[in-house]
Amino acid sequence: MNILFAGGGTGGHLYPAVAMAAMLKEMVPGVELSFAGTASGIEAGEVPRLGYRLHLIPVRGLKRGGSLSTLLSNVGVLADFAASLFRAAALIRRERPDVVVGTGGFVSAPVLLAAQLLGRKTLIQEQNAFPGVTTRLLSILARQVHVAFREAPGYLMKKQGVFLTGNPARSFPQQESGAGRAAFGLDPLLPTLLVFGGSRGARAINNAVLENLGRLTAGANLIWQTGSLDFERIAKEVSPGRNLWIGAYIADMGSAYAAADLVLCRAGASSIAELTNLRKPSVLVPYPHATGDHQRHNARALSVPGAALMIEDRDLGSPEAIQGVIALLRDREHLQRMSEEAGRLSAPEAARILAGRIIELAEEHSSDN
Repeated sequence: MNILFAGGGTGGHLYPAVAMAAMLKEMVPGVELSFAGTASGIEAGEVPRLGYRLHLIPVRGLKRGGSLSTLLSNVGVLADFAASLFRAAALIRRERPDVVVGTGGFVSAPVLLAAQLLGRKTLIQEQNAFPGVTTRLLSILARQVHVAFREAPGYLMKKQGVFLTGNPARSFPQQESGAGRAAFGLDPLLPTLLVFGGSRGARAINNAVLENLGRLTAGANLIWQTGSLDFERIAKEVSPGRNLWIGAYIADMGSAYAAADLVLCRAGASSIAELTNLRKPSVLVPYPHATGDHQRHNARALSVPGAALMIEDRDLGSPEAIQGVIALLRDREHLQRMSEEAGRLSAPEAARILAGRIIELAEEHSSDN
């Protein structure tokens, strides 16, 4: 059995593919797995580190906007896409995958399209509530499309073969909150706020926390991942303490989640999958420049049923917003209700279900040939 994954650029597109690949290795010993990606995406380092083969395909995404310079630039992008499609077709002919799985990012478009034109079975896994342009266009010819939010199918022209499966996400060992707080040297009796914005960080979140640090840590613990871009700047002004842990990166996210009563973060699909699987109440701050504004769609999917509170990026630094976060952190009954709603949106078996569907399609391919 030979499976090719196409997706990357960011962890949000890569890690669901990695989760499915790991599950396939568990379910089908000897399965051949490889990834298509770009030299500039996160997959360039992560895929080889994880022991998988990586096929590099140069590809650029279309720029948004109606200016003349943007239109001229996009003419070049379309020419590059034709070349990428040719390379992707050569890859499909050489590797002869039974199934091609697309998880988003620029590289998924030429690889999925090449596979479809060559008659290969394709499966698309869409992480966001508002599907990306590749999913919306190429889902028509895909054998199956698996989405993570109930809202997503409404944006697709394809109506058959669309499944609500959830996002494959990292799993973490069960751990008591006290043990999680101890891992960060925090007060075991205080409510705990976990703040992160990805490996590079989220400047609006960091600035809001920095400006309101005294209020946030008055009677509460704070675990604060600043990301790499802001850490040096913030470290000059802030020192760790009995109820404050600060770092550029959290290696032990399992302990961080266990320690947290409330999480403040962006509304990326992978983060949301982890939050719901762990039943964690959250305050979601959508990144305002995300493609297709998909993070706002993701945040609404949790905030409408009450699993999360959504705060706009521009409003986060206001006294009212921060006071709302503080009040929520201290409201145990409200947090419990949010936790229950988050659990209803969880999909802890997503990776296993998707791996099973990939296996079914691969077996169909074998019987067809």
